[in-house]
Amino acid sequence: MLAERLAAQLLSGQPAEDPVAVARRLPAVQGQDPRGARLAIRARSTGLTAADVDRALSADRSLLITWLNRGTLHLIASEDYPWLHALTTPPLLAPRLLGAFDPVLLGWCSREALLDSHQQRIVTVNGLFRPFALVRGRAVATWTMPAGQVVLEPFGTLTRRDEQALRAEAKDVVRFLRPVV
Repeated sequence: MLAERLAAQLLSGQPAEDPVAVARRLPAVQGQDPRGARLAIRARSTGLTAADVDRALSADRSLLITWLNRGTLHLIASEDYPWLHALTTPPLLAPRLLGAFDPVLLGWCSREALLDSHQQRIVTVNGLFRPFALVRGRAVATWTMPAGQVVLEPFGTLTRRDEQALRAEAKDVVRFLRPVV
């Protein structure tokens, strides 16, 4: 079930090729933090940059950030706005959509599928996720980005293969966020 959930959320399997494909698949990405929304797209796609997401939000207007479910900002595909707004605006209909959102995106429900109980205390602050890294569907480290470099803080010892995979992901986060000149 976890493998199916990760594939459905584009966290494993074939990645999306553009920002709109990510938004259409999810169908909403937490958008309170613009950088976090961009990184959520990076984690589910390949070869994109933050500038690609910015272009979809501004020039193309194929993505937008708006208030939907729970009164918080979400990044969505512009073409999905009418039905998402209609579904989430009336208070009596909002609970129908809750099952469509995943704890990786919104953090509203149990996180046991991804985190052990001791990791939940490390990864969450006031109920919000800090940036973390997944390996085969399990959270294995938190990360920060001081001075433009990703610093990983593993929860424990990693295999060499997992450590190499995380280093490659860290390089891609830096590449993704690097401004296009």
